[in-house]
Amino acid sequence: MIKRRKIAFIGAGNVGATCAHLCFLRGLGDIALFDIIDGLPQGKALDMLESAPVLGADVNVSGSTDMKIIEGADCCVVTSGSPRKPGMSRDDLLKINAGVMNQVGAAIKQHAPEAFVIVVTNPLDAMVTQVKRVTGFPKHRVAGQAGVLDSARYRTFLAAELKVSVASVSAMVLGGHGDDMVPVRSYTSVGGVPIERMIAAKRLDEIEKRTRNGGGEIVELMKTSSYYAAGAAVYRMVEAYILDRKEVLPCAVYLEGEYGVRGLYAGVPAVIGAGGVERVIEIQLTAAEQAAFDSSVAHVRELVEAMDKAVAG
Repeated sequence: MIKRRKIAFIGAGNVGATCAHLCFLRGLGDIALFDIIDGLPQGKALDMLESAPVLGADVNVSGSTDMKIIEGADCCVVTSGSPRKPGMSRDDLLKINAGVMNQVGAAIKQHAPEAFVIVVTNPLDAMVTQVKRVTGFPKHRVAGQAGVLDSARYRTFLAAELKVSVASVSAMVLGGHGDDMVPVRSYTSVGGVPIERMIAAKRLDEIEKRTRNGGGEIVELMKTSSYYAAGAAVYRMVEAYILDRKEVLPCAVYLEGEYGVRGLYAGVPAVIGAGGVERVIEIQLTAAEQAAFDSSVAHVRELVEAMDKAVAG
């Protein structure tokens, strides 16, 4: 008898539920939804499950406010946490969400000790760091989702500018998940043609600026964070792991010397497969790109130090 894989979502809000639904639709494995809001994970699980006969989906979906529901999960997606609210400082947000990661990390360590963990909670680079610390998991089993989403936004805007299929656009966004993320122009192409031969530098600057503010643009419109694109980005990582795709995806991984960075999470291209983060792909950046990447990583380090100070205080 073949046992289905189990995918647990810690946080059943918009992003978690969107990704869970994609996993359900594609039959990647049984779905477990956890949330602290009673009724939310149970209701979403039941709603999803009741669509199974229509879709012919033989997948189990369950929801609970008891963390035991993640027991034995093969993959855990962490979206729990508080969004930044008016009047809340960055340090306030760091302290609150670091506390959440402490609880979540301890629960994963207890109930799903063999899981591959994908962290989505913001501030991403600090939160994935905290989850790795608390679980004590090796670096290949804890990663952060950021680059897949940021790269998707960049590709979307480039495709719209050139009026071509998004499938024809190849691009990566590296570094920290924030205002100083690094669209890697030298590795961006359309149908194999370097992007700088197709779009003027000034216009590329504008598109890259919009990419960096992609999340903020959606918040401004909807008054809440992105979830269709963010959920799809997480799904891409879950799928690569569950199906052992060996896919090269830009994501936040723990670096130990790669790109000149040691002991820190940063967004770089990595191979995601059944072994989790199976290896980091090092690409040759231009001098300007390397300087931007170094600056972005420096801000990640500042963020982690600010988290540690906020938690200690």
